[in-house]
Amino acid sequence: MNTFIALSKKEMNQMTKEYKVVWLPIVYILLGLTQPIMMYFLPAILQSMGGIEGIIIDPTMAKPGGEEVLASTLNSQFDQLGIIILAIATMGIIQGEKANGMMAFILTRPVSITSYLNSKLLTHFILAVLCISLGYAMSLGYTSYLFTSVPIMRALIALAFYCIWLLFIITFVAMMSTFFNSTPFIALISIGVLFICRFCAGLHPFLDVINPASNSLYATTIIMTGDIEKWYSFNIIVTLLLVLSMMAIMHHFIAKKKF
Repeated sequence: MNTFIALSKKEMNQMTKEYKVVWLPIVYILLGLTQPIMMYFLPAILQSMGGIEGIIIDPTMAKPGGEEVLASTLNSQFDQLGIIILAIATMGIIQGEKANGMMAFILTRPVSITSYLNSKLLTHFILAVLCISLGYAMSLGYTSYLFTSVPIMRALIALAFYCIWLLFIITFVAMMSTFFNSTPFIALISIGVLFICRFCAGLHPFLDVINPASNSLYATTIIMTGDIEKWYSFNIIVTLLLVLSMMAIMHHFIAKKKF
């Protein structure tokens, strides 16, 4: 436990030196603000662009509800640009220490591979959850102010489902960072696979059970309707099993390579 705490403190210090604790929350706050503000002022922006053919503004068209706006924040902001930013921010989580020899230095001490991996995954997951929560809270606040209010409990449950998807993202990028040495390639393959998972969400009920990205789809459904179906729990279990499997694969890879 003492080793895990010491490694976690080291990770926090490293993220502070890299200013991740500064710029990453700012980015997600801006992403959270973008969707409600953009949807609120979009009709005025289009009307000001006079002379553009094919654009018809219906003045009687009702404003979207707060649930729709908040759900689109997850879909249009966090699940698109947000995934790219998070993958870039975590692509060197293990690769960087492989390259500079820090991993070999740490693992030659009385430090277990499990403690090493858990400290990295937990600290980066906590940072990601805090950043997402800040952006989500800003989006919720502006959505309630500019449109209609969203029930707090419904919004919190949806955020919890989204954090399950977030855990898979962090773990998958970390696994790619363990396997490969090129950070651009790590980012590229991570973003590609995660986007494919998100695109496949909702295509088929069976895929939704085994697809971690379905947790994000469930989050938007909960925001829109408030309904929580029984099969949602199966997807959570599958996602957690995939996370444990990836951790076991990383552990085996590092032990086999004898860094």
